[in-house]
Amino acid sequence: MRQLPFARGLIVTCQAYLGEPMYGANIMAAMARAATEGGAVAIHSGTPEDLTAIRATVTLPLIGLYKNHQSATEVYITDTNAKAQAIAQAGCDVIQIDGTPRPRQDGQSLAEQIAFIHATLDKPVLAGVSCLDDALAAAEAGADAISTFLAGYTAHGRPFIDGPDFEVLAQILAQLPKSIPVIAEGRFKTPEQCAQAMQLGSYGVLVGSAITDPRSITKRFVAAL
Repeated sequence: MRQLPFARGLIVTCQAYLGEPMYGANIMAAMARAATEGGAVAIHSGTPEDLTAIRATVTLPLIGLYKNHQSATEVYITDTNAKAQAIAQAGCDVIQIDGTPRPRQDGQSLAEQIAFIHATLDKPVLAGVSCLDDALAAAEAGADAISTFLAGYTAHGRPFIDGPDFEVLAQILAQLPKSIPVIAEGRFKTPEQCAQAMQLGSYGVLVGSAITDPRSITKRFVAAL
């Protein structure tokens, strides 16, 4: 079991997609610097380009993932060993993968992918899960930490809700071994929601667009008016 290289607290996602106003590795690096100065304990980002730029800008631990929206399978988060290796080489300290039992793009099982990351890349694995069963299976497969990243986004897991899924978070915290950190992730929009997750026992809370996507933040303000 590998330990996470950061303390309990807020993790900030710095990522944007092609065509979005904030797209660009230099912009993500600036976002990461702002999050660092604001008190984040770690930065979460995808693509080797963004991770390389962020690594050159901040010293906080980096959680890396690699999204493949053209994946031939339902798994699109770091769906091959090659993608895991690419983000490791870009400077991430923790590798986030799809923590469900669904088949990976390269035919590896969840346990085989975790074993590769441990043995070849020597990195901790953060497994994003969609339900309690996923979390228990990912822990059994060797994941070093669990996040609720996919709750509401798979056919077999939890239904989608407009906000954090505190119910599944509480279930995972209650039944997972206490030695495995749980990161609350998915649709966190307010500091109060983050505080609630920490009070339940989360090791950290991962927040993305509510902090680093001015377009979506503006839309929420406009809708309220």
